[in-house]
Order: sequence, then structure tokens, then C-alpha cells
Amino acid sequence: MLVANRGEIALRVMRTLRRMGLGSVAVFTDADADAPHTLAADRALRVDGYLDSAAIVAAAVESGATMVHPGYGFLSENAAFARACAEAGLVFVGPPAAAIDAMGDKISAKDTVAGAGVPVLGGFTEKPGQPMSDEDLLGAARDTGYPLLIKPSAGGGGKGMRAVHSPADLADSVAAARREAAASFGDATLLVERLVQRPRHIEVQVLADAHGNVVHLGERECSLQRRHQKVVEEAPSPLLTAEQRALMGESAVAAARACGYVGAGTVEFIAEADPDGSLSFSFLEMNTRLQVEHPVTEEAVAIDGVRGIDLVELQIRVARGEPLPFGQADVSLRGHAVECRIYAEDADRGFLPTGGPILSLSEPSGALVRVDSGITEGGAVTSSFDPMLAKVVTWGADRAEALRRMDEALAGYLLLGCVTNTAFLRRLLRHPRVVAGDLSTDLIETEPPEPAPDRVPPEVYAAAALDHQLDLEESDGAAADRFAVPDGWRMGGPAWTRWRLRAPRHDSAVVRVRRTGPGAFLVRVEEDAAQVPGAPADSAEPVAPVAARAHRAADGTRLTVGYDGTSRTYTRAFDPATDHRWLGADGTAWTLHEEPVAAALRDDAAAGDGTVRSPMPGTVLAVPVEVGQAVTAGTPVAVVEAMKMEHSVPSPIDGTVATVAVRPGASVPMDAVLVTVEPAPEAAAHPPAASDPTPATSEENQ
Repeated sequence: MLVANRGEIALRVMRTLRRMGLGSVAVFTDADADAPHTLAADRALRVDGYLDSAAIVAAAVESGATMVHPGYGFLSENAAFARACAEAGLVFVGPPAAAIDAMGDKISAKDTVAGAGVPVLGGFTEKPGQPMSDEDLLGAARDTGYPLLIKPSAGGGGKGMRAVHSPADLADSVAAARREAAASFGDATLLVERLVQRPRHIEVQVLADAHGNVVHLGERECSLQRRHQKVVEEAPSPLLTAEQRALMGESAVAAARACGYVGAGTVEFIAEADPDGSLSFSFLEMNTRLQVEHPVTEEAVAIDGVRGIDLVELQIRVARGEPLPFGQADVSLRGHAVECRIYAEDADRGFLPTGGPILSLSEPSGALVRVDSGITEGGAVTSSFDPMLAKVVTWGADRAEALRRMDEALAGYLLLGCVTNTAFLRRLLRHPRVVAGDLSTDLIETEPPEPAPDRVPPEVYAAAALDHQLDLEESDGAAADRFAVPDGWRMGGPAWTRWRLRAPRHDSAVVRVRRTGPGAFLVRVEEDAAQVPGAPADSAEPVAPVAARAHRAADGTRLTVGYDGTSRTYTRAFDPATDHRWLGADGTAWTLHEEPVAAALRDDAAAGDGTVRSPMPGTVLAVPVEVGQAVTAGTPVAVVEAMKMEHSVPSPIDGTVATVAVRPGASVPMDAVLVTVEPAPEAAAHPPAASDPTPATSEENQ
């Protein structure tokens, strides 16, 4: 079987193929020549791109494969690709092309399932190629009632969606939705529906064979989302009763039958819990493929009382013409499963995409913990592909146990070299509404979990400085030439070694270290007073030294620090390309780099808050300013693209552009200097807090 995908889903499919005794063929681009999925396959063939259907079909034929599994994303819901596979004599592990066509267009899908009695939201649609006039739109919107949700008929992933709360906003929102729909999907046709307040996103897994058998495998709760993209999923939903589950399952089966479905698919619903405890739900769309979140169903569903199924194996058996080996009466739910998606993004900076080398990677394990991952230590996270890196899945006898186990698992997940959302996920799972199961798709936006600490903790600054200090020691433990090691030793007694450390979010500290014996030190962490909440700007009270001990593991991957009466072991790594030092513990990672003291003094003299740095690795699209130009705080001075998202990076102060360090087309790492702004006299006297960039446009990469 050729797997027409990459990353964690390609590896997931290959695991099942290996267990079934089937050979695997991978396709890869130049960027993925040494990727895990490329190396895991029995054979791998190069293609120019994962959307090049002709090249992928040709690769399958050349390799001798008889089947093609599309995974999810890329070509998985492309009816033309399914037809091309069939024309080449290849079995497409997915539904018939006609079913993909029927469900690939939201308007067509809505009409198809409504005819089968599946509940749908009120609203109206445009005809392809015949956009409605503003007058017709206003009239149809008035009949439907506000608020409304505008969606492109083609595509998905939240692209082009707009909420409209009043007639005054309708025309502009429709125009913007059409532009984005045309750019993303080549089709500007719109579907407009009633906007559900505090909606819950619940989906039902269905399976159908070519012999007329259709079953559902219960539901998944997918309401925890950011930017219309799922973050946490669980099965079963904490909202549904057994009767409601059966009713929603019957509707999903009816939707699958209505389009002649064969294979594994997902019917998605928008649900509302009414005050009287009743439930209303409406068809949203059908995904004609395996879902990212399919593992929670695999972990929570039991067949004949035995928990755990393999949806990929069932897909393959159905594609080979076999009947489903069980009926609806054999399906039950046991316990509870939760999945968290690990993204390469900075959740505390507006979910900005990140990237970088994978310097160190630790993943949790255990009998009731599952990790579907597409990365390995030594690789790199780039802006070429989707930011999802891995999925952590846990199972428990009940929801509370599954959530507790997930918190423990996330504490054991650590990636150094690239910022991830792991720490954010731990805070999200502790949110009172999440714990109570009171979920909605807007929860993260309207009631976010408690924010991360504003600053790097003093003990982490101390650990980073001690790690620097240990670099000065002899690695073989032999006595060092005290005149050759710059550790502060003096003929008259030890002196302080000064380390100035800065984090990417621009908080910094001066850490003074004095060696008092083998592995023993005194440490003084002097944070910038102006950046410590509540501290007076002229605070100069001396910091008392703290006794500390530090040593590294033999392989250099762990740093154990005793500081202020506590001991903590950090995973450590150093990125020579950026001179950034990474420390991680309990699912949280910090990155700091040393700044020469002289550079710091220059920064102070020139109000260094005018330095504009790239918030993520990416490509510079534009630099709309030039040296000598006057700018005000908030003026865009650069546009950086990462993972098909454009981010406008503003000046943090009023002033004059002093230097432009990059040009359009340049690739930059995170924290790279883009522009420096010399502050106006007023700005230098009263520097504002640094501001994060704001996304200009958003387009999810497949």
C-alpha cells in the first residue's frame, strides 16, 4: 500500500500495515527526504509535492502497490484523486468519488442529508457562480434571523468563516468571506446559517461496507478549539445521555446512507443544550476520510465488550470488499478517552506559529497513554507544513481519571528547540468549565485559561546561568588551570561572574555566580526592575545571594540544580545556530540567550525596546519602512509569513527607523532582529510595554 501523506498519520497507517503483514510505500518531497515516515516505509519514492496527484498515482504504479491510503488532509477528500486511483487499477482506501463529491460541497451535503431526515440549521445558500446581491442577502438574512454564520461552500478548516450580528456588518463580511473562499478553494460560493450561541461541536464516527452495512461508533466531543481548529477531543461527549447518543448516531448513519458511503467517515453536528436539559443538534458537514482525532474512538469503543479497535485496519478490510465484522448491537463505549494536539505554536502570543530544530524530545509512555507522533530528535519543525506535531491520548475508567492521566502525560512531553503549546494544554485542562464538561467552541477565545507567568522564574534564570558556568569547568573533572578558566577566580579570592540572560519575550536578568567549591555556588538573580510587576523603576535594593549546587548528567542532557532549598532536574539543550540555551521541566520549556554586558549597556543608552524581532521563524514578505522614516507605536514595520499565516509586526514605540536588518524573501529564525527604531525623546523617557504582532491573514496549511 502506498501512503499518500506524511508525518504522524503516515506513520500511524504504516503501523497497522506492518501488523497486518502488508508492505508500505512512502512518498516524500525534498524537505522530507530524511523524515520519519520516509525512513519507516519499506520503500520510498520522491514526488514534487503532496498535492501532485498524477505523480503520486504514478509512484504507486511504479512501486507495484495495489492500494492507496490518503490519510487526512492533502488529497484525502479529493474526488478526482479517488477517480485517478481507480483508473490506474489502484484501490482507494476511502469512499466512492461520488460520495466525496456529494459531501465535499457544504450546500450539496446539506441538501443530501436533509432529504434523509437529518436535522439541519436554518439559513440560505448561493448558487455556484451566481452570487446574491446585497439586497437579496439582506432580505434572506432578515428571514433567517441574526446572528448569522457565513461559510464558504467548498473547503473547511474555518477558512473564510465570518460571524455577522447585525445588518450593518453583512455586506463587508460577505465580501471578505468571498475573497478568502476564492483564494483558498477557488470557489467563492457561500452558505449562510443561523449562528448558534455557545455551540458544542460533536461528531459521530461511522463505518460502512460495500454490502449495505452501516454502523456508528459513538461520538467525539470536539468543542475545545482555537481559530476553528480543534485542540482537545474526547470520547464520549460529557453532554450526551444514552438516548441522545443513539438519536445522533441514527442521524449520522442516515447521512452516510444518503450519499452511498463506503469506508470510515465522520458526520459533524452543532449541538445546543437547552435550559430544560433537552438537546437540539444540526448537521454541520461530513468528513469523507479518517479524522485527526480518530484515536479517542479507537480507545473508547468496545466490540463485544473488548475495548480497542483499529479504524485503519477496518478501512483496509472494507476497501478490499470485506463486510464489517460486527453490527450496531455489538458496539459499546467503555471508559473515557482524551486527545490533546501538540502544536508548534506559542499559545501565549496569540497562537503564533513557531519552528526550529528538535534538539531534544521526550514523549510520555505507559499502558494507558498513547502518542501518535511524526517527529524525531534531530529533525526540524519548519513552516512548510501543518503545525501539528503529535497527539497525546489517554484513557481512564471515567472522564476525571482520563483528564488526570492526560495532565501527567503532558508533564512528561517535552520538546526543546521549538516552542509548543504543551504548557497551555495543561492549563486548559484545569479550566473550571473544562473540568465540569461545560464546553463550547468559543471557550478558549472568550474565557481563556489562566495565562502563563509573565516572566521567566528566578530559579530558571539561576539554572541557565549555572549551566553557562558549568561550560567553564573541565569536562573530565581534572583540576583546571585557574588562570585559563574565566569563572571569576582571583588571586585575592573569588569574584562574581556576571551573566546577562534574555528570553525571547524580551524580559531579562543579570545573574551573578560565584563558585564556592566543586559543584557549589552562590547565585544572585537581579531581574530588570522596570520589568518586574509592582517594582519601582528606580529600585536598586541589593539581592541576597542564594546557595546553589549544580551538576549535569554524564551525557549532558540533564541538569540538576539545588536552589533556595529545592532541587529540580531540567532537560537541557543548546542551539548553536542561534546561541539559545533551552531548559525544560514538567512540560514547560524556556529558552534564553546570553547577551554581552556591553551590548546591554548600549541597549540601555539607546532604549533597546525599539528593537523589533521576528515573533517566529518564517519568511519576510515585506518591509514597508525605510531608514529615516518616522513611525508611531503600532505602525507595521515588517510582515512575516509562517505556515501560510501572514503576521504584521508593529513598532513598539514612536520614533525613527534606524536600521532595516532584513529584506523581503529572507528566511529568519525566531527572535531575529528585523528593524530597529530610535525612540522619540518622549518614548525614550516612557517606553511602553512590548506588543505582540497581530495576524494579518490566516490560512491553514494542509
